[in-house]
Amino acid sequence: MREQIFTRNKAADSPYSLETETRPPSEGLSYAAAVLREELVALAKPLRKLCARLTQRLDNDAEELESATRVRIEAVTRALQRRSEMLIGAWIDMLDAISQPQSDAFVDWIEVERVDGREIDAGLYRHWIDPTLPFARAMAPIAHGIVFTSATLTDRTATDGIDWVSANARTGAVHFPGPAIESRVTSPFEYGQQTRVFIVTDVHRNDPDQVAAAMRELFLAAGGGGLGLFTSIARLRQVYARMANALDAAGLPLYAQHVDSLNVATLIDIFRAESDSCLLGTDAVRDGVDVPGHSLRMLAFDRVPWPRPTILHRARRKSFGGRTHDDLLARLRLAQAYGRLIRRTSDKGVFVILDAATPTRLLGAFPEEVVPERVGLVDAIEATGEFLAI
Repeated sequence: MREQIFTRNKAADSPYSLETETRPPSEGLSYAAAVLREELVALAKPLRKLCARLTQRLDNDAEELESATRVRIEAVTRALQRRSEMLIGAWIDMLDAISQPQSDAFVDWIEVERVDGREIDAGLYRHWIDPTLPFARAMAPIAHGIVFTSATLTDRTATDGIDWVSANARTGAVHFPGPAIESRVTSPFEYGQQTRVFIVTDVHRNDPDQVAAAMRELFLAAGGGGLGLFTSIARLRQVYARMANALDAAGLPLYAQHVDSLNVATLIDIFRAESDSCLLGTDAVRDGVDVPGHSLRMLAFDRVPWPRPTILHRARRKSFGGRTHDDLLARLRLAQAYGRLIRRTSDKGVFVILDAATPTRLLGAFPEEVVPERVGLVDAIEATGEFLAI
């Protein structure tokens, strides 16, 4: 698998993870898959036989087995079933798919995972194109009812209003026998008064010097409490190196995911505790940060968080509407990040996108009462200082 990736991938010298399609397989990959399949089949047979005998003993010796012994046998039986039927069975199916037409329900690929250019793992991957389908199949026969709740459950385009179609698709409600009961609750927050949203139009998003200068001045205008979000680890490190000294001189500690040796949870705890500190991170920070109060009052994206064009994403994009699917994901990421700013009725915050190419169709990510403003960097800095000083 590793050989096939490096043979077919033009970016083999890149420090990032690499992936490639499984088909058509190289001659060596087909042979290795066939050999491994035979070994897995040979391994599964005795496991199933042993599982059957243990199950038979539970039946035949029901009157003699002590409770502790029965519990141990049942636990071993379940473990054998999981390995012989689910785990090994799935591996065999994936190996068969290397030389057979791919199922419409799955997408298969080969990937070498790398961190800072160092190889961590290599593997054959399979994902459901629609991951809600197996969820619905498992839950529909046993669930009396299911409740899905999220502040970003529904999508809102700038022209079409609230979209429940995407909510039903993303939760798997479309696969259940009956239609979903939809309910939308008004937020207790006054977003129009508690936040400002700026799209900066005069910063070149591909120039790390400009991005670093813009983010630095915005954080200084806010007096700290700034969270910078990046779609690339390399850009995060470049910006961190260019702004760390200036913020430190101003008495604003700067922390960064993928730079500091601390894990994400610890970095967020420090950011929450130090009200004037700043933090740089990627999507793991965007999805995991919960910082109510004054510690988070400025949130800046280096650019629109479009989805990465991976093999898995391309398969889902094709299945779920092409560019419309990309727009949906970008809006949801912006909405989720925006929601981190206001956690209490007393919170105030400024949300900035340093990307002049932000399309209007993505602005539905923000509440209806919030009107994003396209401004220059100087105007955004001045407005940030005035708004947060009130």
